Amino acid sequence: MPFKKLHPNIQEKLADLEIKTPTPFQTRSIPVIKSGANVYCTASKDSGKTTTLILTTLQRLKCEAVENAPRAIVLVENRERALELYDAFLTFTKHSSLRVYVGYEQLHIDLLKSEIFEGIDILISMPKTMNRLLLLNGVNTSQLKIFSIDDAEFLVQKSSYNALMSITQSINKCQFVVYSEKMHPILKRFESNFMEHSKKITM
Repeated sequence: MPFKKLHPNIQEKLADLEIKTPTPFQTRSIPVIKSGANVYCTASKDSGKTTTLILTTLQRLKCEAVENAPRAIVLVENRERALELYDAFLTFTKHSSLRVYVGYEQLHIDLLKSEIFEGIDILISMPKTMNRLLLLNGVNTSQLKIFSIDDAEFLVQKSSYNALMSITQSINKCQFVVYSEKMHPILKRFESNFMEHSKKITM
């Protein structure tokens, strides 16, 4: 049972939310992601991918704030999805010390930089915004432990794909987890870049 081996704080929150049984996808994916490997997670809608992303991120960060630099980054397609995911994270983090922040391009870059500098643990952003922050030294990736991409099919857009490639070149070492409904050929290309030695969970 994957939930039984998660951090006690996560187990407590799952109990509060009356989430008792993992989905088949969660049963297969959570132990593999917890192992620290790079993972492609491919499964249909409503299989539990978003909850898996949140639970494994909190597990990797041990459910506590540490220093100021982000230790988890989640890339999403657009502002709407970023805010949805932010709300989903808050359901699990509101009684913990973890700091979740959304950085999107409608906000002025200097505001993003100053708010990130104050200290965050989990940064949710879009590829172009994230790349711009890195180019302007607006985010420190030296403490990064896990980098997840939500619904990664949007990376077929050339601008998003190019931004991601630039981002990953700025990161020395961390775990990468790519979530999608299907294994698009463009996602397979990552195996020769940042997804080397990756494992695949397909449902």
